[in-house]
Amino acid sequence: MNIKIEVREQPEVFYVQVGGELDIYTAPELKKVLSPIVSEGTHNLHVDLTDLTYMDSTGLGLFVGTLKDLNKYNKELRISGANERIMKLFEITGLYDLIHITKSGVNSND
Repeated sequence: MNIKIEVREQPEVFYVQVGGELDIYTAPELKKVLSPIVSEGTHNLHVDLTDLTYMDSTGLGLFVGTLKDLNKYNKELRISGANERIMKLFEITGLYDLIHITKSGVNSND
């Protein structure tokens, strides 16, 4: 299982680009990156999933926990670039209504 994570910091937002597969084996790697960002409580978080090919319920759980933690600091989680299969997971679980999700990625003009 492979995951690729890139982070860029802007004045009020951390941009995290995730590629590969997000599952029970790789979610701990992403959590290690997201936890310190969220615990600072100073930045919003934008996660670009354009290069993510697969995500299971462990990945969904990670985003739910991240959202809860960000809410403590009145910060928001934005997710972009999810493929149709991953978008369906967000829709089926109702997370689509709780997280700001757009189909285009961070680097897109949409």
